[in-house]
Amino acid sequence: MKFPLYYSRKIAFSKDNKNNLSRIIIFIGRLSVALGIIVSLITVSTGLGSKKTIKERIADFSGHISIKSTKSNHSYNSSPLSREGFQYQKLKNLPSVAGLQSYSNVSGILRNEKDFDGVVFKGVGKDFDAHRFEKFMVEGSVPQFNEEGYNNEIIISDRIAKDLTLKPNDSIVAIFSKDDQKALYRKFKVSGIYKTDIKLIDDIYIIGDINHARKILGQDKNDVGGIDVYLKNIDDIDADYPEIDHLIGYKNFAEKATDKFPQINDWIQIFDVNISLIISIMLIVVIINIIMVLLILIIERTNSIGILKTLGATNFQIRSLFINYTLLIMVPGLLVGNAIGLGLLALQKYFGIIKLDPENYFISTVPVDFNLMYILAISLGVLLVSALAMVIPSYLISKISPVKSIKYN
Repeated sequence: MKFPLYYSRKIAFSKDNKNNLSRIIIFIGRLSVALGIIVSLITVSTGLGSKKTIKERIADFSGHISIKSTKSNHSYNSSPLSREGFQYQKLKNLPSVAGLQSYSNVSGILRNEKDFDGVVFKGVGKDFDAHRFEKFMVEGSVPQFNEEGYNNEIIISDRIAKDLTLKPNDSIVAIFSKDDQKALYRKFKVSGIYKTDIKLIDDIYIIGDINHARKILGQDKNDVGGIDVYLKNIDDIDADYPEIDHLIGYKNFAEKATDKFPQINDWIQIFDVNISLIISIMLIVVIINIIMVLLILIIERTNSIGILKTLGATNFQIRSLFINYTLLIMVPGLLVGNAIGLGLLALQKYFGIIKLDPENYFISTVPVDFNLMYILAISLGVLLVSALAMVIPSYLISKISPVKSIKYN
């Protein structure tokens, strides 16, 4: 074993540390490291968890990538997709595509005797991914949309249900109009109630049979207003987008889930800034504390430094000794910080203790993402940055005279 590492281990675990100033200094150093690890783990795991959860909820409701007609523009009423140049089978067979779901949207009003709500009726067909949608259901059931005739069952959001005091099996009247045509009335039965916590979705969308939307919009039985493309990995949206866009023809356009609601996308980007800022602050605090610990330990062991120099130890060896020594006393703080941080995150992940207002945060509980790579990177990063930060202060050792230091008490 090399001399600096051997000697640093001897003094790091020496019983003498329990009877002098080192005890307090070591405690402060370990505490700062533990707090830094705890705050960093919570910041990264909840920040990444929030980003991932919001993106997944938007994507699971409306597809990772949506294909629309260029005639639709930003209207809630869907124009039929153009079949010209649309290579549907190739799109469906792409290795990155998990599934396709057709739909047609039409705007309308839900009305009962006491109140009304403006809504967007999202008509879905036999390729509707009911299993994917189940995670949003809070009451009732998902009806089967087989495109045979007209299914009068609908799924409404929890917010709309509360506004109109509706529950499963209740009936509700919907009013639709197209351009200057006469208003069309439809009576629906509430089959289920969903909740995504995404206000921009829950405020307006109801799910029903695509044949109703086709009839109201005057479309043919094979027309669709759009296709939701579900990918196997949500993180591949940017990479898969160009290939999908190439297969849909020039009269249609593709829209990523991250671009569909720009205000939510802007909100998600804030997490990156907050994570970087908090991690930077915590690293600065840890570095300052560790440098303080190193300097005090050097001053406290000036006699030992003089003796080591007299015995032939080089400045580089003694500097390495003290850097190793400081890093070794950081390890317990590192372990305790990880244990407490991961414990708190596990409690939040499995019990959802901390709640949020979905009106402001788009989620009702603080989500947690356990990413092993980031967890290891935080611990290794703190050790590496601390080791580099101690290099310059350790040069103080080269200024210590062996003769004067042996006399120093």
